[in-house]
Amino acid sequence: MSAGFTKLKIRRMEVSDIAPLANIEQQCFSRPWSAKEFGHLVETTDALYLVAEVTCDDGSRKIVGTAGMRIIGAEGDIDNVAVLPGYRNKGIAGALMDELLKIAREKGAEEFTLEVRVSNDAAIKVYENAGFVSEGIRPGFYEDPKEDANIMWIRKK
Repeated sequence: MSAGFTKLKIRRMEVSDIAPLANIEQQCFSRPWSAKEFGHLVETTDALYLVAEVTCDDGSRKIVGTAGMRIIGAEGDIDNVAVLPGYRNKGIAGALMDELLKIAREKGAEEFTLEVRVSNDAAIKVYENAGFVSEGIRPGFYEDPKEDANIMWIRKK
């Protein structure tokens, strides 16, 4: 269950965000990333990771989501997008994606790709709204449970 919130802030991931992000991963994925994996990303120069921080109705702040990619040359490979279940359907994933793509473009990325479970209709809708188009299926890409991945791209025009 989520508390209401009055403000959403999208910002770059910091070391202090590692523990909350590991918790989000535990709640969102069957094969979650560890705190150590997030810690490595803070220091990796080709990684761009953002967090969604909300100011709750009681004035407290809480990390409720993340989105990140690796930028290699002119290509961004989005490898993680997660929002706590109680905070979904509030525009947070879309805001994360918009800011992630904006910053990546400022860094010179022109094309973007990601994989998403074929059954994850909500995420696919977020990605389509951000401009991604399905370009194929990667059979058996996911484990726990085994599932195909929808390969999506934003291509340079």
